[in-house]
Amino acid sequence: MKYSGIPSSLYTKNRQRFMKRMAPNSIAIFHANPVFPENGDATYAYKANSTVVWLSGVVQEKTMVILYPDNADPNGREVLVVQRPNAMLEKWNGHLLRKDEATALSGIANVQYVDSIDAQLQVWMHHADTVYLATNENDRLGADSPRTDLTFVHQLMERYPLHRYERAARILKDLRSIKTKEEIEVVKKAIAITGKAFDRVLKFVAPGVMEYEIEAEITHEFIRNRATRHAYGCIIASGDRARVLHYVDNNQECKDGELLLMDFGAEYGNYAADLSRTIPVDGVFTPRQREVYNACLNVHNYCAAILKPGINYADYIEKVNKEMEKQLVKIGLITKADIKNGGQEEPAFRKYFYHGIGHHLGLDVHDLGTRNEPVKEGMLFTIEPGIYIEEEGMGIRIENNYWLTKNGSVDLFKGIPITVDEIETVMAR
Repeated sequence: MKYSGIPSSLYTKNRQRFMKRMAPNSIAIFHANPVFPENGDATYAYKANSTVVWLSGVVQEKTMVILYPDNADPNGREVLVVQRPNAMLEKWNGHLLRKDEATALSGIANVQYVDSIDAQLQVWMHHADTVYLATNENDRLGADSPRTDLTFVHQLMERYPLHRYERAARILKDLRSIKTKEEIEVVKKAIAITGKAFDRVLKFVAPGVMEYEIEAEITHEFIRNRATRHAYGCIIASGDRARVLHYVDNNQECKDGELLLMDFGAEYGNYAADLSRTIPVDGVFTPRQREVYNACLNVHNYCAAILKPGINYADYIEKVNKEMEKQLVKIGLITKADIKNGGQEEPAFRKYFYHGIGHHLGLDVHDLGTRNEPVKEGMLFTIEPGIYIEEEGMGIRIENNYWLTKNGSVDLFKGIPITVDEIETVMAR
């Protein structure tokens, strides 16, 4: 890992939070992602299972976390299972965690090796009544994707068919959506690195540069500041390409007079930042670009003002949509008659704003969390309104990350240029 050590207290607190929600005499078993084959004998870059990381901080294949709070043996109430160090494997792939290193990282005293845990796990299973298992229940999960997370579930249920099984995901969705102060401190580091990258490209962008050159500048700043990687596919979209929400080709020239939409974020300590900014390629917004940008920023600021603990997320979205309608009328894209004639099925604003206003953020860019209940203190959201105008070849999106406290939302990107004047001032340097 490139990032500095994360205090093990972060993961200890997360385990304690989960165990408080477990049924009496129950055991929870969490299994890491496998390494996925690419082509030939190559493999994809390893991405750890987010819940295993949330519970232990360990980013290593074949890892397991076992929680059994009512275990008669106190040493078996928290168990971390890791791959046994192998001299030949380490010559090829690098260092594997030793037991003391795994304990220091996770805060779990009992560390076992995966090739010797089976007999002990069988004893614990025979004594437990309920078993919690985790599968990917992210609402955005592709239905046609192969489900490797189900392999371990099927194997365990076949071996122990008479146990009562529960979905850990129901608990995790509640817990992981509420970020602790320790988690936010890690997120802030990812955000600080992302802010440095944005400052770098503000001073780099000029007519004639290629989108991939800008991506390279961002990547350089990420890695030199110990980020692990981009938290998601980096979007560098100039001109009309900014209307493509997940544009990642990043292979065209940025031209004089165009706007440049950038959506990127660093991953640090396995936590993600998520920033969107739209800037003028030549450093100066035209009057029309300024007008549309400020309309989008007005929606962004409105969101930040009303997103507070207690508001129902569905009500929040409805209010935001009304504000977007108001701003689109103001800049001449729709009329009040369009709004009246659009109805609920195809509202007029959807022609120019055709995605959601934000999402939960954390270990995953689209992190776990509910959208059907009032939002709660501790949740971390993105706010990312956009205005996309096909007839003008223009796309604008403005995104920051907000942590909800009892007093309202805290902008974790505060201080990073966001207004027209702030952007133009930095680019003029």
